[in-house]
Amino acid sequence: MKRASLVISLFMGISGFLLAQNGSQRVNLKEIVDGKFRQANVQGEIRSLPDGEYYTVMNRERSMLIKYAYRTGQPVDTLFNAAKARECTFDTFDDYLISSTGHRILLLRETERIYRRSTSSVIYDYDVRRNYVKPLTESSEKQMIPTFSPDGRMCAYVRGNNIWLKKFDYDTEIQVTKDGEVNKILNGITDWVYEEEFSTTNLMAWSPDSECLTYVRFDESKVPDFSMQLYGDDDYPGYYTFKYPKAGYPNSKVTLHSYSVETKDIKTLNVPMDADGYIPRIAFTRNSDQLAVMTLNRHQNIFSMYYANPKSGVFRLVLREENKAYVDSEWLSSICFMNDGFTYVSEQDGYAHIYLYSPTGVMQRQVTKGNWDVTEFLGIDEETKTVYYQSAEESPLRRSVYKIDAKDKKTKLSTVSGTNRAVFSANYAYFVNDHSDANTPSRITVNETKTLKELRVLEDNRGLNAFLADHTFRPREFMTVQTATGYELNAWIVKPANFDPSLQYPVLMVQYSGPNSQEVLDSYEFGWEQYLASAGFIVVSVDGRGTGARGEAFRKCTYLRMGELEARDQIEAAQALGKLTFIDAKRIAIWGWSFGGYTTLMAMSLGEGTFKAGIAVAPPTDWKYYDTVYTERYMRTPKENFEGYAATSPIKLATKLQGKLLLIHGTADDNVHFQQTMDYAEALVQAGKQFDMQIYKDRNHSIHGGNTRYHLYTKMSNFLLDNL
Repeated sequence: MKRASLVISLFMGISGFLLAQNGSQRVNLKEIVDGKFRQANVQGEIRSLPDGEYYTVMNRERSMLIKYAYRTGQPVDTLFNAAKARECTFDTFDDYLISSTGHRILLLRETERIYRRSTSSVIYDYDVRRNYVKPLTESSEKQMIPTFSPDGRMCAYVRGNNIWLKKFDYDTEIQVTKDGEVNKILNGITDWVYEEEFSTTNLMAWSPDSECLTYVRFDESKVPDFSMQLYGDDDYPGYYTFKYPKAGYPNSKVTLHSYSVETKDIKTLNVPMDADGYIPRIAFTRNSDQLAVMTLNRHQNIFSMYYANPKSGVFRLVLREENKAYVDSEWLSSICFMNDGFTYVSEQDGYAHIYLYSPTGVMQRQVTKGNWDVTEFLGIDEETKTVYYQSAEESPLRRSVYKIDAKDKKTKLSTVSGTNRAVFSANYAYFVNDHSDANTPSRITVNETKTLKELRVLEDNRGLNAFLADHTFRPREFMTVQTATGYELNAWIVKPANFDPSLQYPVLMVQYSGPNSQEVLDSYEFGWEQYLASAGFIVVSVDGRGTGARGEAFRKCTYLRMGELEARDQIEAAQALGKLTFIDAKRIAIWGWSFGGYTTLMAMSLGEGTFKAGIAVAPPTDWKYYDTVYTERYMRTPKENFEGYAATSPIKLATKLQGKLLLIHGTADDNVHFQQTMDYAEALVQAGKQFDMQIYKDRNHSIHGGNTRYHLYTKMSNFLLDNL
């Protein structure tokens, strides 16, 4: 057996090798929770116009939508001004969509969040040429997923689970579907599990000629109901009931349909897929007779893409990929259609790389190669066949931006080490780059792609840098931890401000550990660990097996036993840390939220006393309680993998729990249900295990609102101070 050891790597942040900031102010927990150390980010507010030479920015304070030039940064036009638009009855708006012609702008107001990604809004139609505003519909019911037709003359949207069509030329509204019903039938919009796990809320697609609208229909009538008690302020609490398919239970039945704008007929397209399969994405190619229908089987290890003719209903298989574990659905968004083919990111050679395919699905070229992962596909310039992407080629800890031309010439576009995130203009002539490293907040710049020239700085977080300079804190240091079983794991460590290597310190291990996640990344984050360091703790984060940017084998080795190896790695990492002279091996705690909370419980149950204490926030406690898409992707169903579910259930391991535990959950968590914590608490009670619990009334998975977050972090801090 190998002896556990630590190897400390050089810290490579651009802010230098500072041991600590020299400011006099101690880091304050309230300031952290209130976002005083949070970096500004303007990148997401910039949206390229179709020509790629201009972009739009919403000025919320003045209720204006302004057009800027990428090259100069100067405003060139005001596309909307609430103070000057005719018949405008409002002075604020939340979001907007611009038609392809630029003649119409949809303005979204009174936006309400439904789940993680879905929202509903009151939508207004702004006629640019007439400078005139009117409601998109006369209905008082809010609307969802507004989607312009390619010619800009129509807009499809969902109201009351039904699809409606607005024809701007005639100022008419047509109801496309009529069977929509809450907790039963959804048209165009997605159900809870698709939204959460496939990251999509809109499954409508217009044909390029604007003559056909296709959509996916969800029949969730056989999906079991889940009810959460909402306590509210009334004398009698109420319930919120929604459809939530747990592992092994029925999913929504999905069907594909096409609607003819001319005839108003709806045709059912019979997708050649299993009855319990998924349709996570639909998109038209450049051909109006070719709708790309992307499907996954329920195990999610077979991905198939078909071309469907929305008029004839004929399907043709174009691409099929099978994986011994699962096909990662996040890469379906990398499929970009061109006149002569499409792009796709695949792990077929053991790492995530970009491939080019012919229109018929024949692989033409592997664009990227090497023992490193592409981490984001950023687009392709169809004219030059230049591919743009972000990758971990430099290091799993870092992200750089590259382009590769048609002759395989690679150019690195990001110029500074750390984490770079880029968004390109529509013509790829410019890109907005967001750079940070572990100790440097975001610096957001506009750059010229061809020359790599930095045109200007959009945000440099000057105020935050000055605020940081006033405070005493320790930077993150990167290192590797070699476990007893021989795995070298990436990690960061934060030491107390007045660190003395001759003393022994308590340690908190911070982790998430979920599939393809990454906590150890050279990017700016100023969180709870800095407050704990100011209170005399050492804080460490270790990315174990199953985490990202280290190839498919490292990511997927946890298949069918999700949580077991992840917990073992945290245990062995803690044991390795305990051998350092300045760490007290008897005072090590572990903490995490969601999957991190789950890993906390697993590590405390399998660690045989390695951890003196642990905090689990909103943790899954048995995978049989979690949703189908996520759980079955990594575990298959409970019936197929009984032993795997049993071995990875904290509930079944409750008798083995060692250490002081603080269990935290919100009662209105639609994601990881409060039921999971209640059943785990009962298992601990019956096992004779004492523990602390903190419950937050009517809070969801994020546990926020009002004073909640400050209370939460104060509770956790006091727990660690009391027990370590």
